[in-house]
Amino acid sequence: MDKAWPLLVVFDTKGNEEKALSMFMLAAEREGYVLAAPKLLDSISLTKNMVIAGQAIHKVTSLLPIQNSRIYAAGQDSGGQFASLVPVLIKGVNGVMSIEASLANREVLNNKYSFHFVGIVNKENFNYPFILTDAKLLDNYKFPNQVLLYDGDGNWPSVSYIQKGMQLFTLDAMGRNWIPKDSAYVEKAYQEDLDKVNQLKSIGDLLWAEQYMTEMMSIYSVFKNMDSLRSVQKELRRNKDFKVMKRAENAAFLKESMLKEDYNYYMEEDVYTHNFNNLGWWKHQMGEIDKFVSGTKIFEKQMGHRLKGYVNALAEDNIHLVSSDEVVDEDALVFLYMLKTILEPDNYEFYLKTISLSAKNDDFGTSLFYLEELLKNGFKDKEKLYSLENTALFRITPEFNKVVSKYLKDARYDIKLDEN
Repeated sequence: MDKAWPLLVVFDTKGNEEKALSMFMLAAEREGYVLAAPKLLDSISLTKNMVIAGQAIHKVTSLLPIQNSRIYAAGQDSGGQFASLVPVLIKGVNGVMSIEASLANREVLNNKYSFHFVGIVNKENFNYPFILTDAKLLDNYKFPNQVLLYDGDGNWPSVSYIQKGMQLFTLDAMGRNWIPKDSAYVEKAYQEDLDKVNQLKSIGDLLWAEQYMTEMMSIYSVFKNMDSLRSVQKELRRNKDFKVMKRAENAAFLKESMLKEDYNYYMEEDVYTHNFNNLGWWKHQMGEIDKFVSGTKIFEKQMGHRLKGYVNALAEDNIHLVSSDEVVDEDALVFLYMLKTILEPDNYEFYLKTISLSAKNDDFGTSLFYLEELLKNGFKDKEKLYSLENTALFRITPEFNKVVSKYLKDARYDIKLDEN
């Protein structure tokens, strides 16, 4: 209590604020940040959640010695998007750490109210191209920003990336004279980043190395002369292998952009017209995406992962939109549930939803087909199956119990029909 501390407010819009907070704890301990996580509710409006966020920040700053110029917002996915709105709508928040999430709304940016943006993203995440676009926009607005890339297929980066994000906030605060400059801290961080660049060059990831140098210059130029690093970057850009990689990545970005336009157009059309006949086309598209993912061209492989994530997010957004209508279009909803079984064949949730909604509308043929597909994919929870909403009549049909007996041994009901 005898010194002031920076505050990082972590946002989660899905009710997992304690889990989200825990992901930042080790990095916060190392970098000296106070953490807080308000309880947001997905059942209330953005405005009300923003009021909750503002009240939480006010409460923490009234209880603890927080540096007023060093209050930051953070979050992952939808929590990251919410966090990107916080400095725009709540006075006194000066930075955002957004994990796997692009800016929520580019239209609300105002260069009179700038904030420091740190984006952390996997190259295989569908938000990667969007975050790169955000960084260019923020450059135009003269907002300080850095993008940290990481490998792997997890949704969360390792602790070192979270710590690096906090470190960037601290370095920025030193550069602005909000806190005293610590030369040893700056030099240690700089050497760590230089080692990272050399490591990336040694494994042949020249694009990442070049991008990392750009971020280094944006943060360290206020502390030291960057001419030597700038020369290394220029030399790297003239490298033949670098140019080949850059062209290949740009070609992948272009192909990805065109495919996303197609997916967006056809999903909107199919949902509006209830075009169940086009489910075969979607299945073919997923096969094409899988070819990218299993291919040998690294940039197309990354593109394949991003496209898979994009189509899934698009379908989930449409499910949310249709479900939240005052009068729910159940044909559109069941189409989307069927589509999700194609996009995520190992996710049992959408087979069950398709069975339930089809049975509700007495479409037992469709329910039976998706029941068998569900059981073929290894679903074993008989209790869940027999308590599935809207399926009371469907469950007592001979066809239902025959399929259940085939895959799960014993059916609950043994129905015999009188031939007369």
